[in-house]
Order: sequence, then structure tokens, then C-alpha cells
Amino acid sequence: MLATFSMASMTDVVFLLLVFFMVTSAFVFPTALEIDLPQSSQQTPLKPTTRVFIDAEGACYVAAPEADEPVAVSTDSLALFIGNIAPADSLGAVAVYADAEVSYGKVVDVLNIGADNSIKMVLATRPASPADAAAPAEAVESQATEQQ
Repeated sequence: MLATFSMASMTDVVFLLLVFFMVTSAFVFPTALEIDLPQSSQQTPLKPTTRVFIDAEGACYVAAPEADEPVAVSTDSLALFIGNIAPADSLGAVAVYADAEVSYGKVVDVLNIGADNSIKMVLATRPASPADAAAPAEAVESQATEQQ
């Protein structure tokens, strides 16, 4: 006697998994801005949901905690936007996502706007990879041996 195997239950499970992954992937809201963050070996546990983006051209964008997409703002009206939405953040802070190509002065201007309005600002960076962290140490060692 041949045993038969029904694929109906397996098809149901695969279909449910497919639906689950399709639904959960819809919850991810990527930002439309291309920001290449600089690397840093130090990270902060603060993760403010109010965000200010500075793209490579120096344009500023503000994203409120409940907003889907960042809104373009001028530097002059940045203080008004930040002042209105920063209290809505649970931490009372604003994260600054500045592209690595942005001039240092532009980032300082944005940080000064926050300081002038008594708003805590957190500068966002990418974590440094272990290979990048080891490279400066090797360079220092080679310079030290050359000087001796």
C-alpha cells in the first residue's frame, strides 16, 4: 500500500509566511535622503526620534517623530521648526544626520541653532568597523618606529 502525502498544509504554511513577511516589510520607512554619515568609534545610547538631516549640498531637512518623510527647511527657519517639534520627542533631543561631505561650519551652525534654543543636539555617526579602528593604530606605530 502506498502512503500519500498531502501538500495542502505545507502550502498553507508557506503562504502564511509569505503574507507575514510582506506585511512586516511594509512597516519599514526608509528615508529618501542619501546621507553618508561619518564614522566614529564612540556611540551614544540616545536615539532621538526628532531628526535634522544635512545633505551633501548643505540643504537642511527636518523630520518630526510621527512624520513619514523629512521636510526641507531653510537655515533661517530651522530654529522655528526644531523649537516646535523637539518637545514632542520623549528625550527632548534632536539627532543631527550630517553627510560626511558637509563643511564643518554648516554642522556647527545647526548645532548652534539648537544651543541657542536650549535644545540638546546629538550628532549621528556610523560605527567604525574593526578594520578601520585598527588602521590608525598601525599608522601611529609605523610613525613611532620611523622617528626612533
